[in-house]
This record gives sequence, C-alpha cells and structure tokens, in this order.
Amino acid sequence: MKVQQISVFIENKTGRLAEVTRVLGGADISIRALSLADTSDFGILRLIVDQTDKAQAILRQDGFTVSKTEVVAIEVPDRPKGLNEILEILEQAGINVEYMYAFVDRRGGRAIIIFRFEDIEKALATLPKSGVQLIKSEIFQTP
Repeated sequence: MKVQQISVFIENKTGRLAEVTRVLGGADISIRALSLADTSDFGILRLIVDQTDKAQAILRQDGFTVSKTEVVAIEVPDRPKGLNEILEILEQAGINVEYMYAFVDRRGGRAIIIFRFEDIEKALATLPKSGVQLIKSEIFQTP
C-alpha cells in the first residue's frame, strides 16, 4: 500500500518553515508526519498530511515548489531490534532504502516508519510475505 507524500523545497532562512505550516494550518490541513533535510542554502521538507492534493495545490498557490511522491508506511514493533528486523528483510531481498523517517503511535504501541524505496513495487511484494504490516493511507486521513 502506497502513501502519498509531499516534498516542499524551502530556502534555509528564518520564517520559511513557519510559513509552510501557516499555509497548511490556514487551509485546515493536518500534518501527520514530517522530515526536514537541509543544506546551508535550502531544505526539503517531506510531509504526510491528511489532504495531500489540497496541500500540494495550496502550497503551490503560495509560491512553494512542491512535488508528490509515493512512499510506504510500515508498522514496526516499538522494541529493541524492531527496525533491524525490517532492514534485514530488505537487505536479504536486495531492496535499497533511499530515505526513511519515523514516528511513534503511542495509542497502538507501535512505531510507524515512512520508507522511500528505490524499487517500491519489489518492496510491496516482499514485505507482506515476510509478515511485515503495511499501513493503509487512510490512517493519515482526518476521521
């Protein structure tokens, strides 16, 4: 199961990150997970939001460069070696991880990791066969 992620290119200067969250909040869009990678001049803000298409449109309208990417959300046991077990499965299958970021869902006692794979279809075919729980995109939507 694929999840839609938006990536926002932002200048690395005071207030730009706040502007993204202000635009999203003003449009009643909830951020479910995020990751920020930066250099001295710019950053890439990766977001899982509850209304992907609306977020992409509203940010573009406000002058941001935005792209949409498919990622995979995986439930990982929130315990020592939980992540390692997933990475071992991926290594054995020859699946490369381009990047990942995580958050903990305390209600479910689990960690959820967002993965971007070099070969997403191979990952989607391999992981469930190994007993890995993929997360449906619906959990990120507003009830």
